Amino acid sequence: MTLGAPVPDRESQALTDGQWSDAELLWGFHLMGHEPRPCDAAIGLGSHDVGVATRAAELYGDGLFPVVVFSGGNSPTTVARFPRGEAVHYREHAVGLGVPDSAILVEPHAGNTGQNITLSRELLAKAGFRPKSVLLICKPYAERRSYATARALWPEVDVRCASEPLSFDDYLKSIGDERLVVDMIVGDLQRVLAYPALGFTIEQHVPPNVRAAYERLVAAGFVRRLAHV
Repeated sequence: MTLGAPVPDRESQALTDGQWSDAELLWGFHLMGHEPRPCDAAIGLGSHDVGVATRAAELYGDGLFPVVVFSGGNSPTTVARFPRGEAVHYREHAVGLGVPDSAILVEPHAGNTGQNITLSRELLAKAGFRPKSVLLICKPYAERRSYATARALWPEVDVRCASEPLSFDDYLKSIGDERLVVDMIVGDLQRVLAYPALGFTIEQHVPPNVRAAYERLVAAGFVRRLAHV
């Protein structure tokens, strides 16, 4: 199904058992499974999910990095939730959780993951940081694509990923909109598949069962976050 194809009316539909299983399979694939370890800097990637800032505060408290960049402007998904921009709201949330303002840099312009990486790298350099290792903190299902983006655009640094340690079920409950989450999980898998050819990310192996689950979810109408590629 293409992005312009008719989308079934799912406003009042819960996920079927099969759709749940397929989405959970994609969820597991998106997780990189990196063990958090000390890095020279962290980047909190902007999104609709304030859990990114929560996780950044936890990992800062664990002493894993001396500085974090919160990066992100707005998107149609976030403008109502974070009217002053994703990075600004993330900073306020992290400060409220005990992260000192002196340990936070705010990059308020990025509109996609590639810009999150490149603009954060520039901001870190201006602040005197030239990290050899970076911890990317993002939504759980954005780990794989974020990692692949950083490896393509910033290959000289050691990149690791972190996110809130939530199960698929718990994450759905935390967001409160299962259709939105599944749409985004599907959209991220599409980007993992399509973006290497465009030079946006490195190539990654996608197992056949993950591809098949993705195709079933697309056919079922979970296409609202697919990119025009």
